[in-house]
Amino acid sequence: MVLVEKEPSIGGHMSQLSETFPTLDCSQCILTPRMVEVYQHPRIKLMSFSEVEKVDGFIGNFTVTIRKKAKSIKEELCTGCALCAQKCPIKKKALSEFDEGLSFRSAMYVPFPQAVPNIPVIDREVCTYFKTGKCALCKTVCGRDAIDFEQQDTFVKEEVGAIIVATGYKLYSIDKKPEGNIYKGYGEYGYGKYKDVIDGLQFERIASASGPTSGEILRPSDNKEPQKIVFIQCVGSRDESKGISYCSKICCMYTAKHAMLYKHKVHHGEAYVFYMDIRSGGKNYEEFVRRAIEEDHVKYIRGRVSKIYEEDGKLIVRGEDTIAGMPVTIDADLVVLATAMVPQPEASKLAQTLGVSYDKYGYFQEVHPKLRPVETATGGIFLAGACHSPRDIPECVSMASAAAAKTMVLFGSDMLEREPVVAEVDASTCAGCFYCKKVCAYSAIEIKEVRDRSGNLLKVVAHVNSGLCQGCGTCNATCPSKSIELIGFKDDQIFAQINAFAEV
Repeated sequence: MVLVEKEPSIGGHMSQLSETFPTLDCSQCILTPRMVEVYQHPRIKLMSFSEVEKVDGFIGNFTVTIRKKAKSIKEELCTGCALCAQKCPIKKKALSEFDEGLSFRSAMYVPFPQAVPNIPVIDREVCTYFKTGKCALCKTVCGRDAIDFEQQDTFVKEEVGAIIVATGYKLYSIDKKPEGNIYKGYGEYGYGKYKDVIDGLQFERIASASGPTSGEILRPSDNKEPQKIVFIQCVGSRDESKGISYCSKICCMYTAKHAMLYKHKVHHGEAYVFYMDIRSGGKNYEEFVRRAIEEDHVKYIRGRVSKIYEEDGKLIVRGEDTIAGMPVTIDADLVVLATAMVPQPEASKLAQTLGVSYDKYGYFQEVHPKLRPVETATGGIFLAGACHSPRDIPECVSMASAAAAKTMVLFGSDMLEREPVVAEVDASTCAGCFYCKKVCAYSAIEIKEVRDRSGNLLKVVAHVNSGLCQGCGTCNATCPSKSIELIGFKDDQIFAQINAFAEV
């Protein structure tokens, strides 16, 4: 198995979490042992800081070209002592991606203490050596001589039989969007210019013991403890005016969790939640929300927030209580936005590389929502987790298990069963215009050379790879010479059926 990870470490967003709902288990306690197992497994090849560049072939015979981005580290020599990161003088020029921009990291860095693999990476855009040719302190202090400033990106080809896509998600940001973007920003919330208006993942890092405040709930602007905090749900979600019509599914639960974590650490503090509806569908989920309301005394207000602005060091949150039918104004110290889940920005590009379909938001599309929920229309490519749609951790685990099981079933037989209805090209009439190749959504049309007995090239025609063809018939409708037909639906076969009915 080959595991390709875009970031320097595996773990995804779960590694950023403080605790998980509805049990409030430590996220790292659950995840870190699994990460180490993956790294140490003899049959798993982990390729971190890498991306898929190209995919050729079809089910059972994929050739995947992977770009291994330069870490400027000789991985076979590095012991993970992190001395280079400690000695790096560039400490305040790069924001930590792991801490969601709430702290700084050095130019030579390991994303977080439990990172797997525990190998540092040099950020070349910040590193003094790559900008001016000076410094190289990390190379001086490295006793293993593992620093390699000349290292370049390399390309690796892997032969695989199946592909499981698990690219995850990002959180919607409320900043001003460029012209033509499907998402719209939140000018009414200041387009994110207020330091004390943060999103859910930033609050997770603040609440985490490994976060920038060591687990203390402190405001980013002045490091003071907030006495009054407002959580706003459905920011971006279920709002077509902002570009997103779907529900992000996990926001109600993690907002309840955030409110509980705040009350557990700031006992005298006040927590308010503005919500549209509470959607807590899941085992023990509704009880978890009730616990936040009844035991931790979190105040839930049904209504939307119309505006947030600063006044005398406070964030003035103006909204409406639709149950009481009256406006509400709260002078908050900290505001946490439950922003929508959106696909990774590169998801649509990857979908095109893989030859699989995706929806208007960039989520990967399954074959059938009920009967084949983890399969794509392209044979041998499966889906797992939030790359398909917004999902919580248990659902992602279930979906990943299903995708793995489908892969094992595929590898468990010597012969591949496929749908009998696929396209077929009549080479004698094909003109080689390749309109069919342009419209094929599954990259099933190949170029075939027709030669005589002496090996002389006579012409070039289209050829259908039956392992990729899904029998959609688009090529049949496009072909100007009618040289492509679906097996079982050729003209003579249909005429024979009509004649047979006529004889009856």
